[in-house]
Amino acid sequence: MDFQASTLFEVLLPLGVIIFLSKLLSIGSRKIGLPQVIGMLLTGVLLGSIVFIPNHEYVMTNNSMIGIQIVAEIGVILIMFSAGMETDLKQIKQTGVASLVITMLGVIVPMGLGFLAALLLGTDLSNTKTLFQNLFYGVVLTATSVSVTVATLKELGKLNSKIGTAIMSAAILDDIIGVIILSIILSLDKAMTGAQADTNVTLEIVMVIVKTILFFIFAIGLGFLVRFIFKKLAKKYDHHRRIPIFAIALAFFFAFAAEKWFGIADITGAFFAGLVLSDFKETQYIERRTDITSYLLFTPVFFAKVGITSMQSFTDQTSNPFATWQFPVFGILFLLAGITGKLIGCGAGAKMCKYSWKDSLRCGVGMMCRAEVCLICAQKGIDAGIISASIQPFILILILLTSFVTPVILKATYRNEMKDENEGLDSIPMVESSTPIADSHIVNTNYQGPFMDQQ
Repeated sequence: MDFQASTLFEVLLPLGVIIFLSKLLSIGSRKIGLPQVIGMLLTGVLLGSIVFIPNHEYVMTNNSMIGIQIVAEIGVILIMFSAGMETDLKQIKQTGVASLVITMLGVIVPMGLGFLAALLLGTDLSNTKTLFQNLFYGVVLTATSVSVTVATLKELGKLNSKIGTAIMSAAILDDIIGVIILSIILSLDKAMTGAQADTNVTLEIVMVIVKTILFFIFAIGLGFLVRFIFKKLAKKYDHHRRIPIFAIALAFFFAFAAEKWFGIADITGAFFAGLVLSDFKETQYIERRTDITSYLLFTPVFFAKVGITSMQSFTDQTSNPFATWQFPVFGILFLLAGITGKLIGCGAGAKMCKYSWKDSLRCGVGMMCRAEVCLICAQKGIDAGIISASIQPFILILILLTSFVTPVILKATYRNEMKDENEGLDSIPMVESSTPIADSHIVNTNYQGPFMDQQ
């Protein structure tokens, strides 16, 4: 990576375009009921299409692409840090073994189906690169995003139901296990492809596993100390800006330590930094400030970069996978594996834990949704040279399909129950209160205005 400081200004125009277009297209996406991330991805697609315009090299230069890549990497770390903070480990205790069974089958089944679909691209599993490529396509499908599911269950008043709690708990475990598997596959690929001909393969695999375990010991041990320090800071400096500043510094340190010292993906370090700071007094405040920092610049640039790399895979005639029939067919099978993998895996897990057929279906449907974590996993594989950037359009379709289909099916499964509840409410006689209610203004005494954190 050769970046000339004298040409640093070249990245400014693309960054300005990305921020401006991302906001416009995100607003448009939200207005038509799509996730805002779709608008950010379309920004990248539009910028990637600039290669068809004469003299495009004045906008998208090599230096500007390097700058975008650096900013995008910071965006990934901040996204995963926020994902870690959103993880409520106490939620898992409410469903116990059930959430673990649902998660394990919800990871194994889509990963296995993704692996089988990828056999269409290469069946020589004695080749290390082919094996890890096929495995990684499966790993991409393990990620879950239940934000759409949560919104739907909230609307129906079923979020705190038995199956609603199970879905939330399984989603939390799903993220943790998915990130760990991602790191192990990336580490194994790096170790095996860089190994010499006389390298002991078994020893390399053992070393990767040992480094992974050492990272968890490091993260948990340091995490207890860090959590203690942050609790002290929160007690002394309530809602002070220095707390999220220190938190972001911690995320960068964990990301660096994971990659540099343990050979684990940097996003795993950032995710575990978020876990360390989850569920304490200042967590929501740190998360809100981090999201503001991230979504002003870094997150839009990451998703735009995803769109740009997707377009580049189409315009690169020397390595365009769509030149043959195998990749498009694989893409369709990949989509089917992504949808049915969670539906069958999580649904079967719920049924094994003695949930009803209807609740098992709801669990499978609720876990189908994909979003940014799925894209991050895929981008990590692309950056490592394991999988093709051309998979991104199929992931985009998967996100769109599951975002639309999930709430529709979930609401359909609750239709009869909601009808019975409504009929029950209609049968209750309305009693007029004898006590007149005076006009009043409800004041939220906890809210201190938009500058509550400025000290």
